[in-house]
Amino acid sequence: MVNSSGEPPSLPGSVADVDCDLGWSVSTLQRHFSNLVSPAVADLPHGTRGYQLLHTVLRKELPTQIGLADYLGIDRTVITYVIDALVEAGLVERVQDPADRRARKIVATGRGTAHHAALEHDVRVAEEAVLRVLAANELVVFRSLLGRVARGSRDDLT
Repeated sequence: MVNSSGEPPSLPGSVADVDCDLGWSVSTLQRHFSNLVSPAVADLPHGTRGYQLLHTVLRKELPTQIGLADYLGIDRTVITYVIDALVEAGLVERVQDPADRRARKIVATGRGTAHHAALEHDVRVAEEAVLRVLAANELVVFRSLLGRVARGSRDDLT
């Protein structure tokens, strides 16, 4: 893309000046990410979705099924099956919430924590492969902006 003087613009004057079809870009990025991460987490029940759930249980303060479902964008009826499969595999367990005896918290088991640690390296390698076209300083900006956009999108969906 060039401006009227035949040179590429240093900063876009408007969103329309940026050569980016958002729908295509997000879809292509998701496909590439999925193609690289899926084999790394293939041994987990529900693959990438199971990894995301295990990762979220370990890294976020969202211990209830409803909190996990909302955060991950998984239907509340479907998340039960994902959790059940991870429980059966010995990776997470449901424990009584001391703050609310009616509620069950989802927590990682020792085996789940160890398995996640083993997979996390492979997932990070896949992420780096997807983002390889960015310089180190661009990675920081991209991840920050992407996280902000994702959180804003999630908030709009709730």
